[in-house]
Amino acid sequence: MRDSRETFVNHAFVTGYPVKHSRSPLIHGYWLKQLGLPGRYRAHAVPPEEFPDFIVSLKNGTSGFTGGNVTIPHKELAFTLADRPDALSAELGASNTLWLEDGLVHATNTDGYGFTANLDERASGWDQCRTAVILGAGGASRAVIQAVRDRGVNTIHVVNRTAARAQELADRFGAAVHAQPMEALSEVMKDAGLFINTTSLGMDGTAVPEIDFTTMAPRSIVTDIVYVPLKTPILAQAQTQGRATVDGLGMLLHQAAPGFEKWFGRRPIVDEALRQIIIDDMASHT
Repeated sequence: MRDSRETFVNHAFVTGYPVKHSRSPLIHGYWLKQLGLPGRYRAHAVPPEEFPDFIVSLKNGTSGFTGGNVTIPHKELAFTLADRPDALSAELGASNTLWLEDGLVHATNTDGYGFTANLDERASGWDQCRTAVILGAGGASRAVIQAVRDRGVNTIHVVNRTAARAQELADRFGAAVHAQPMEALSEVMKDAGLFINTTSLGMDGTAVPEIDFTTMAPRSIVTDIVYVPLKTPILAQAQTQGRATVDGLGMLLHQAAPGFEKWFGRRPIVDEALRQIIIDDMASHT
């Protein structure tokens, strides 16, 4: 039997399939405790075939949730099923944050915000560069391309093994975005101010190809959305070649903040204590 006191507690989720390894409960649990709020946040696995029914239960109140995060493989379907997806979600065709408002399911995508907030914190002034190189044209690259474009970077090279996939993103995100084959990587790196890895290369420390970062512009920045390990092989290469680097952990932390505010009514702060909690958790699972 449900405790009647739960009626007064906002209850949020992260859903995906699988979702048991998500660190979102650690992040939101830290903020709830830090801010002294009575809310709850937990992982809730939903198989793909059950996701439409889950959205119905969210909307009609039977799920017990007031909103939550959506991760792989549900982001595209979350956008499709939401009553009020915002413009960011519409351009991406995917949503990662849902909330109930006036009896409707609203949706946005905070991945791009998380990416730029991480760079703002760790490499202030990054958006003064004119050219960015983005490695990868998968689902993870979309929000990054959108965010970098919206911050005013006027030349964005998307480099991918399958050039047709990169071209799809260039068509989607406009004239600032240029599709490039892998063979063009060394050429487009020249004088670039920002390099972003959006692929799974280097995840869990796996080997990556050699990349020459020395031709990039002075004071250029190399970043990776992979955060396990914290210093990925790509970041290690860049550091060896004298480039400033930003790890991907901050993207995970910052993308969580807008949703927390929607569900619990307070804007949380990404601080070093939270960052260390996640780093310690990563270390405990190696």
